[in-house]
Amino acid sequence: MLSAATSPPRLTTLVLLTAVSVLSTNMYLPSLGHIAADFDVSYAMANLSISLYLAITAVLQILMGPLSDRYGRRPILMSGLVIYVAASVGCLLAQDIVVFLVFRMFQGAIVGGMALSRAVVRDMHDERSAASLIGYISLAMAIAPMTGPMIGGFLDQLFGWRANFVFFTVVGAALTLLCWWDLGETNTQKSATIRDQFRTYPELLQSRRFWGYAICQTFSLGAFYVYITGAALVGADVFGLSTTQIGIAIGAITGGFAIGSFLSGRFASRFPLFVMVLAGRVAAMFGLCLGLLLMAFGILNPITYTAAIMFVGFGNGLTLPSAASGAMSVRPKLAGSASGLSGAMAVAGGAFLTSLTGALLVPENAAERLVLIMLGSVLVSLLAALYVRRIDLREGATY
Repeated sequence: MLSAATSPPRLTTLVLLTAVSVLSTNMYLPSLGHIAADFDVSYAMANLSISLYLAITAVLQILMGPLSDRYGRRPILMSGLVIYVAASVGCLLAQDIVVFLVFRMFQGAIVGGMALSRAVVRDMHDERSAASLIGYISLAMAIAPMTGPMIGGFLDQLFGWRANFVFFTVVGAALTLLCWWDLGETNTQKSATIRDQFRTYPELLQSRRFWGYAICQTFSLGAFYVYITGAALVGADVFGLSTTQIGIAIGAITGGFAIGSFLSGRFASRFPLFVMVLAGRVAAMFGLCLGLLLMAFGILNPITYTAAIMFVGFGNGLTLPSAASGAMSVRPKLAGSASGLSGAMAVAGGAFLTSLTGALLVPENAAERLVLIMLGSVLVSLLAALYVRRIDLREGATY
């Protein structure tokens, strides 16, 4: 029998926790049409499995963060994994859409794997080292969205849509065993009671640095959400691309994110946080401004357009690990709370920006307007980063 872990986890375990969290969001998306047909409901009803899942993950991140600060990372992560496995079985066996949607919401408990992995890293390392390791963990957030739908579509084609949830069940169970064996407790500064924990919460909410970093994260990711919302429209109506080509174009921004995340892993430990954050914001601004300039001169084709967009992914890879580390470093005793709250903000911000993008885009000016909306989101993130830097210069950087 495997004995419970007492030492900090390996980086591989944290990467796998993050990867499964991301896979659970999008891997089964190619099966939505088959799910709707199987349950004899509309596509819009089946699509609720995405929106409800995202909504519950936003709420859970707000709750799981403080709970992990009070009770420890390990029990919250292990509880979330057990719930996830049970919910995956529920989705697999569901015979009507309501039961499926309920269990799909419970699958959101896996979000702790992504949110709390960052807190675990911050528990074990200083700000710069944490940013470096979060950069490597973020590679999972780049690779999983690219490979997940391909795996899910392949399983659906061979065995039907329920095969996706067999996959989630098996992988979730294996990950639960791995974490039981490898993920020891890293939070050594737990609060005495949950009441004491929530009494310290205002320290985080009153921190201007935290809000600066959190807003920077929200609108950096927001530019990505904007792009994936409008990419299909631009690809099909402006450039006449096939669905396969559109998929490649969408993957380009994720490829840029992978490169930026890798560079964060290599260099974030060598530079102050603000250098990495600002470098990423400048790179994203440069790419989008270059894209607009080319369009102003009448140069508009899939290659130049996609190349400009890749800078956004690349910039996010540089910015997000250091911004996440900064948010958690404002109040180290509240690292879990900071990670959960900033993660919930990113989900909520993404939902808002995707809705806004869907309302504003029309085929006649989709290419230009999509870049402009992304540029607005990146600009807000840049201003938030500069705001944090201003605080550092006035009050002295704490890291």
